[in-house]
Amino acid sequence: MATTITATIGGLAVGSQAVMAANRPLVKASMKAVGSELGFVTSQLNGIKISCDPNQFKLPSTALSVPFRPSLQPVAKRVCPLTGKKSNKANKVSHSNHKTKRLQFVNLQYKRVWWEAGKRYVKLRLSTKAMKTIEKNGLDAVAKKAGINLSKE
Repeated sequence: MATTITATIGGLAVGSQAVMAANRPLVKASMKAVGSELGFVTSQLNGIKISCDPNQFKLPSTALSVPFRPSLQPVAKRVCPLTGKKSNKANKVSHSNHKTKRLQFVNLQYKRVWWEAGKRYVKLRLSTKAMKTIEKNGLDAVAKKAGINLSKE
């Protein structure tokens, strides 16, 4: 007993011809030959033959290159590059004297600072303490002490 099932969905022809032998569906070899003769792309999945005309779906000859952009942008560390200040672990104390761990973050600000040796502005993320130190000692002295090369940034 042979059965044929064919359906067309949006230009995609889906068909199956199975022969029941020993309670197992088998696809005829002639169907495979016909599919390859017509230049169809075929796939065999559990006795169901799925085919589509490759001429119907034209892909561009050149590959499209899209730059990879992660959905989440990386977050800068909450550390001052000049002074090395970072967040402090502390306890949040409630009225009932219940203690919960929390972080006390550094007061970091984005600041454009004039760099005299490079004759240009340098944008840095500094703590307010570092800003006061730069005003007192100068950017070159503070950067040299911290071991930072400003020409890269």
